[in-house]
Amino acid sequence: MDLTAVLGNALRAAFGPEAAIYALAAIGLNVHYGYTGLMNFGQVGFMLVGGYGLAISVSTFGLPLWVGLIVGILAALLLGLLLGLPTLRLRADYFAITTIAASEILRLLVRSLPASDLTGGVFGLQGFAGGFYALNPIPTGRYGIGLFSYPSGRLWPMLVSWAVVGLATLLVWRLTRSPWGRLIRSIREDEDAARSLGKDVFARKMQSVLLGGALGGVAGILFVLTPNAANPDSFLPQVTFFAYAILILGGAATTFGPILGSVIFWFLVSGTDSLLREAAGAGLLPQFMVTGDAIGASRFVLVGAGLMLLMVFRPQGILGSKREISLGR
Repeated sequence: MDLTAVLGNALRAAFGPEAAIYALAAIGLNVHYGYTGLMNFGQVGFMLVGGYGLAISVSTFGLPLWVGLIVGILAALLLGLLLGLPTLRLRADYFAITTIAASEILRLLVRSLPASDLTGGVFGLQGFAGGFYALNPIPTGRYGIGLFSYPSGRLWPMLVSWAVVGLATLLVWRLTRSPWGRLIRSIREDEDAARSLGKDVFARKMQSVLLGGALGGVAGILFVLTPNAANPDSFLPQVTFFAYAILILGGAATTFGPILGSVIFWFLVSGTDSLLREAAGAGLLPQFMVTGDAIGASRFVLVGAGLMLLMVFRPQGILGSKREISLGR
């Protein structure tokens, strides 16, 4: 087995654009779940409307890329309003159920035949990120050191994605240390107590939904810009649960938890996948583990088992504290 190749694949995935995009989605979930205590099981829905808002604007209507960026973010904000207004005054269960249902309804809608003229249907939309890649200032070639290297076409979206993650982290860090941040933490800990003090709990929860949803929308924009394609079946429910796994791994209600969680998660996922494929090539795995998509499934079984152990022995995540996860739970 070539363990050097396994390590190289794991390192490139850990810091690649996908890791940055999922970190950004997890930062949005951190605003919802970690700081405000809202169970959003449909973050992928915000990603979908953000990504398709860009793709439809540019590919279907021929608008400039920057207009598509604005449309994608506005679409995520509109979805936040539509989901939050009727549910946030009710029990938390209603928001959780509504978000996961809405995300799946949106996915089925964009892949439906009646919407195919607008969304491309099951085939999606392609070729709308030319303006993004035209801004790439990096000359053609491969950059990095040893195993940790990327071609210029992949390095550009990676740098942009991590820069956006840095800006989002700074924004959330500043907000959560402001009076607004202390208020949403108090809502998470005891909503009734915050309301009894005259605080507008509904408005603050709505603001949290809009902020986290907008971050999810930006993650969706990057999600479709990187491959230059928007496909409805890329926005499956497991995208949300990957983001939750990343958030739990790194530590909810922490500033750098989503970033660390994403780096470790994608290192483990890619490293496990490469290791299993190397082992299969060397004849070290039983036949049932190498047929069809068994390797792809097996990697998530192993990573999932690791996350279960983490929840047993360190439920607050790597950077989290037990006091944070116990408040308001």
